[in-house]
Order: sequence, then structure tokens, then C-alpha cells
Amino acid sequence: MTALICGSMAFDTVMVLPGRFRDHILPDRIHLLNVSFLVPSLRRNFGGCAGNIAYNLALLGGRGAPMATVGHDFGPYAQWLRGRSVDLTHVRTIDGEYTAQAFITTDLDDNQITAFHPGAMNHAQENRVERALGAGLAIIAPDGKEGMLQHARQCAGAAIPFVFDPGQGLPMFSSEELAEFVRLADYVAVNDYEGKLLEEKTGRKLENIAREVKALIVTMGAQGSRIFAGGKVHDIPIAAPERVLDPTGCGDAYRAGLLYGIAHGWDWPDIGRLGAVLGAIKIASRGAQNHRLDRAMVEARFKQAFGRSPWG
Repeated sequence: MTALICGSMAFDTVMVLPGRFRDHILPDRIHLLNVSFLVPSLRRNFGGCAGNIAYNLALLGGRGAPMATVGHDFGPYAQWLRGRSVDLTHVRTIDGEYTAQAFITTDLDDNQITAFHPGAMNHAQENRVERALGAGLAIIAPDGKEGMLQHARQCAGAAIPFVFDPGQGLPMFSSEELAEFVRLADYVAVNDYEGKLLEEKTGRKLENIAREVKALIVTMGAQGSRIFAGGKVHDIPIAAPERVLDPTGCGDAYRAGLLYGIAHGWDWPDIGRLGAVLGAIKIASRGAQNHRLDRAMVEARFKQAFGRSPWG
């Protein structure tokens, strides 16, 4: 089963200030803020939810195709993904735009100042989901607002089951729009903060929302994850990582596990455990796509963490 991965492609430029913001920003001059940071450490990583999910799914041996809008600067990223056998058929280049980009400056206290330029992501609605694409499953991950709304409606109209994964884009939707997403979706995936925000904006508890979908998945970082499905609650522990370096992209790695498990008809506890293993592998590397994995590695780590292989 091919999974259509609707979401963003982005470049993440990460700069590290070898000091602290508080030493550069004077509280009594905040209304006249004009600061400049010397940042000797800089990394440019490939990111964006669609790219991250597709990367992990491809390494695992799953079939996934991202659907995204990118800018004229996408060439190196495209070469990277093609080298990992990611199908870019549904990635559209928008003339005159840059690929979405985040510029992140971090200080020694792990405080961050981030500027995000959506660029081509604002044209997400120019891609259209149709039954003729041949997808048997989809995920609606963070993207341009209008694109997310239209792709959810198009998936439902084409009878393509999909995961609604609002991510950091959740605040831009009204309570009515979120209710529509839930009504159309087959699955909902949020982290614990997004879950609380979803409850606040809809006025409904997650347990009640879960009754409208096949499964509602809540990731909780070091506390593991929780899956509401079929009237049951499955608490999934973490898989112990070899080291903890960077959580960026762990949620997307977990979602690749969701898509793989759903596509292969696994039960929910094993789907959650697969997501946990992928997250544990990712967190040991900096950046969202700098880790390496294959099915043999994942199977070995799954056995180590949970005592058996889900592949039988």
C-alpha cells in the first residue's frame, strides 16, 4: 500500500550562540531592540514533516510518496531524497518562491529564537489529492492552511483513509475546522501539548474525540505514547535510545511507523512500539534526517526493547 504524505518540505538552518541571549538583550532597552549575534556554529538540515516522514518510511522499506510544494532552491534536497528512493512525483516546484525555511538560533541555555519563512508552502493547495494517484493511505501533516483543509476533504472524497496530524499548525484552525478534520479523518495523531490544545479548542476530551476515529494517537516524549482505539487504551513505553542528542524529527519518525504499521495491518500495540523504536533511533542523531536505519536494524532494536519481532 502506498502512503501519500501531504505536508511541508523545509530547510532548517540551526545556529548556536556560544553564550546566552540574556547577556545581549538589556531588559530596559527591549523597546529599542537591535542585537547582532556571532554564531560560529551553523548547520543546514533537510526537514519539513513530509520530507521527514518519507525519509524514515523509505529507509524502513515502506512505500510512501510526499505531496508538497517547494521552491527553486529545492535541488540539493531533491537529490538527497532520490538517493533514498523517495518518490517525488507529487512534489511541485513553485516559480519565484523559496522552499520553506526555519532559521533557528540557540544559546547555551537551550533558549531559541526562530524565524520561519513559509515560501512555497503557502501554495500547498495547488496540489490535488485524487483516487487516480493510487494511494491506499494518507497523512495530512503540517502544511499551508488551505492545502491541509483541501487535502483532507479530497482524501475523504476519494475514499482514501488518512491520518490527521496537525502538529504546530493546530492553532491556525478554528474549532469548526478542527471538528471537520476529525469528522473526515480515520486517525488522529498529536503530541501531548497538541492534544491539550485540541481539547481546549474543540471543548471535548480526547477520549470522546477518539470515538469518532479508528484510533487517536498521543505521543508524550520520554513518557512514551498512548493509543485510543476500539474502546481500549494502549500505553506504549519508549524504546531506550543509545543516546539523547536531538529530539527534532522524532515525532515524524514515529508517524512513519504509524503509516508502516497501518499499511501492513499490524495491531495497535505493535504499531506504537514500532513508532517508539524509530523515535529512539532518530533521537541519537542531530537533525531530522541524519540518522541511518534499515529493517534489520529496526527489527533488532524492536526485539531488544520488547522481546520479539513484529515481523514474526
